[in-house]
Amino acid sequence: MSILYVALGGFAGSIIRYFLSNLLNPDKRGFPRGTIFVNLSGSLVLGLLMGMMPASNWILFMGTGFLGSYTTFSTCTIELIQQLENKQYLLFSLYFFLSYACGILLAFFGYLLGTYMQ
Repeated sequence: MSILYVALGGFAGSIIRYFLSNLLNPDKRGFPRGTIFVNLSGSLVLGLLMGMMPASNWILFMGTGFLGSYTTFSTCTIELIQQLENKQYLLFSLYFFLSYACGILLAFFGYLLGTYMQ
């Protein structure tokens, strides 16, 4: 049954990510607003979930399934490589910092908030 929770969550997360990425960055140029939004919001929500509850079917659905497919490390990495290839060093630095440092901070903040709300 666990695999069903992960699969359903993954199905929903990938559709929401696709929709938001296209909505926030329809021309696929410039700063990757869609990718940064889903990665940072996913970091915050995953931290919140992990702080609020122990392992459960809800964590399998939301954490592993939904947020696992909603966030996108591989797309972020490719976008960073493209920025380097295009010599967009300032954009690369900003995107790298926001993606990793802010992602970790948001996950930590979400975790603290989740344990407080428990």
